[in-house]
Amino acid sequence: MKETLVPFFEPRSVAIIGASAVSGKPGHEVIKNILDNGYTGKLYPVNPKGGKILGVDVLSSIASLPRDVDVAVIILPAGATAQALRECADQGIRHFVLSSGGFAEVDEAGARIQEEIVRIVREKDLKVLGPNTSGHTSTPQGFTSTFFPQGKIRRGRVSYIAQTGNFGTHTLKYIMTGECFGVARVVGLGNKVGLDETDALEYLGNDPETSAILIYIESFKRPLRFLEVAREVTRRKPVVLLKSGATEAGRQAAMAHTAAMASPDRIVEGMLRQAGVVRILDYTHLILAGKAFSMLPLPTGNGVSFLAPSGAMLTTLSDFCDRLGLHVPPMEPDTVQRLQDISPSYIRMRNPVDIWPAAIATGVEFAYREGMEIVLKDPAVNAVVPVMMLTRESGVPDPAFIVDLAKKYPTKPILVTFSGAKECMDEYKAALEPKGVPTFQEIEQPFEVLSIMVRCSQAINRPL
Repeated sequence: MKETLVPFFEPRSVAIIGASAVSGKPGHEVIKNILDNGYTGKLYPVNPKGGKILGVDVLSSIASLPRDVDVAVIILPAGATAQALRECADQGIRHFVLSSGGFAEVDEAGARIQEEIVRIVREKDLKVLGPNTSGHTSTPQGFTSTFFPQGKIRRGRVSYIAQTGNFGTHTLKYIMTGECFGVARVVGLGNKVGLDETDALEYLGNDPETSAILIYIESFKRPLRFLEVAREVTRRKPVVLLKSGATEAGRQAAMAHTAAMASPDRIVEGMLRQAGVVRILDYTHLILAGKAFSMLPLPTGNGVSFLAPSGAMLTTLSDFCDRLGLHVPPMEPDTVQRLQDISPSYIRMRNPVDIWPAAIATGVEFAYREGMEIVLKDPAVNAVVPVMMLTRESGVPDPAFIVDLAKKYPTKPILVTFSGAKECMDEYKAALEPKGVPTFQEIEQPFEVLSIMVRCSQAINRPL
């Protein structure tokens, strides 16, 4: 199956059925997105009025299309989609993105239209993404089929599979405007009359552009095959999954959203654990984990050291680490002594590190720089989280030293979080993330992300 998906992600030619000259209409925005992303293949908008859209010649009928088109994006009302699908298939097109909603997720009439699409797909042996999908994105080819106004989509190392239109639209827009990482591929599954999460996972598992895979799913179309594919992929790449429908309220919402029948949660939990898939429970973690996978190596163990300017943080975060499966290990005597050497005599040093007495005595930058390097050298420490106390009054150290430490210790992830003035936090984010050091606005977040990464590392290295 993975070979049959190549035209979706490496299309040489694309038809837009339902192209529009009216700005703001989905059939217009998809063409604008394609052009904004620098797609260099052939583009064939189709609209009975003909003419030009954004400088691209428009064909007046599907019958006018050449017979070598790789992908057709159909952006028509649900009632017109089946006929357009059949006409395109008669032109030799085999790969489709069906963008419209109004199918089985809405009512019985929509379900009947969806059944007709399924018949056509089977009869013609078509590969279909959707319907009720926001499309897909392939940044290595400068291509997207989404109709949500995106502009240029930043290229990156992580890929997403999402059974929701929100991810490839609003969430991706946030990543492009509020974060500093990019994506390789994004697959919006929609109602899954053709391609499903297993097809996408199999393709991305063998995709050299994809280093980690993050999934949002409401239901498994072929759970046994998903389990088989996931077992193999998770030995090479992190696979992180958010599965909704764990509660009755969630199951009802999934049914209304994509007509998905959710499985009992205990079965899902066991299946994912067997497959080496790391399950998450928060939508935000799809973004935060994507950022971490984009910038950091996987940790080689679960030992963490953190440096904080508050005793309350030291104790509560130690408890938090324990709940997350992270270990705050005792450090070697030489490590403790070196920490003691940069600290006032009244403080007894240990892991985690109470860094603020040293910051008062020697300056904020010196204390954090020396303290971080000391713990990075300790063999029991696999990752470091500095909780940077940033205010104009106490001093804002040059963040370049953190970048230098990340380069000097490339096998030990550094995840930065903050306490203090929001504008200083924003400045640190802007300085660090373009240079490959992730930052997190909320103090618990780097530990949550680190826990996900540790579990992925354990899955990759699990016994055969």
